[in-house]
Formats: sequence, structure tokens, C-alpha cells
Amino acid sequence: MKIEKFTIDGSKNSLEVTDKIFGSKINRKLVSEILYKNIANFKGRKAKTKQKNEIIGSTSKIYAQKGTGNARHASRKAPLFVGGGVAHGPKGENSYQTRKLNKKEKKMGLASIISEKYNLKDVIVFDDFAKSITKTKEMFSFLKKFDATSSILILDTASKEKIGRSLKNIPNIKVSDIANLALYDLVKYKKIIFTETSIKELEKRYIWQRNLIIMTI
Repeated sequence: MKIEKFTIDGSKNSLEVTDKIFGSKINRKLVSEILYKNIANFKGRKAKTKQKNEIIGSTSKIYAQKGTGNARHASRKAPLFVGGGVAHGPKGENSYQTRKLNKKEKKMGLASIISEKYNLKDVIVFDDFAKSITKTKEMFSFLKKFDATSSILILDTASKEKIGRSLKNIPNIKVSDIANLALYDLVKYKKIIFTETSIKELEKRYIWQRNLIIMTI
């Protein structure tokens, strides 16, 4: 299929892309599940209480087991006492199970998100940036012209070197590449911006993963 591609000065031409990414069937349920897993894994679960065995102190009995008329107790580390361990408290991030996301799910989710964004005209493809843009003001004006002030820019290495610096201080803008692409960011930002080379890199990675999955079935 062919999609619109823009030059830096705003003129249009076309680019041939695979419909497996830009014209895929949209699976909103799968996307919802992927986002849930991503957000759950990203959350910092730092809360932790000390268990009985982690309390520092004497392990001797607080009084004789018999003859006092009181209930039998061991040390003051027991959860029953002030300063003792906490029973059934949070145990820190190591006790939480990471929700796994397999390659096939990620591939299908990626295609669903990009296809829906493309249908909503929220995907913009540019020629590779051959000219350096170092000023933030100039870069912001460029993005504003395309109504892309809330965007994730998925750039090839050469383009990132040309314009990456000018994007650092612009709010609601994120710079990424194909190797570090997060599905959550594709949903978070209104526009997705590709360069021609990053599109080719995405197709190469997508098709390679698809062939690998088919070979292993």
C-alpha cells in the first residue's frame, strides 16, 4: 500500500509500505491487555515491611514458658509486639511477578496501534532529515506546522543526530528508535512520526519476527 510522505519543506510524495503494519486488523482488546501488562510492570512496588526473621534483636524468650500465668511467647520479634515483624505485609518488588509479553502479542499490538493511528491521520512520515536543526524554537515551529506538538518521533540514527538535540526541551515530545520502541508511548502521544529509513527498519524487524514465529510453529 502507498502512504503520504512529506519532505522537510512540506511538499508531498508517496511511499510504498506493507499493509501488515499500516493496514492491519485492529484488535483493541489485545492492545488493552498489552498496555495493562506494560503499566503493571512499570509500576514501582517499593513498599516493604520487615518480617519476623528480619528484625534485629535477641531471640531469647521474654519470660519463662510456664509458671507465670501468662500466655506462652517466644521473642519480642513476633508480630504481636510493638517493634516486632509485620505479618503478611508487602515484601518489596522482588515478590511481584512480572507479566510477560510474548513476541507475537507485541507484533500484533504494534500493528493494531499503528493501523488505527494511520486511519485517524495521526501518522506522519518524513524524508530522512539531511539538514541539521539545532534550535528548539525552529524545531517547535516545524512540528506546529504539522499539528504534531504531542508526538513520538521514531527516528533513524542519522536523523536523530541531525535533530535530536533540538527536541530535548520541547514538552510532550519523545524521541525513540525502532530498537527501543514502547507500545505505551504510541498510545500516549497523539501523533507518531517516522522517517523513511525508520519505516524500512520497522518493516524489516516486523517481517523477520513474523517469519521466525512461523518457522517455530
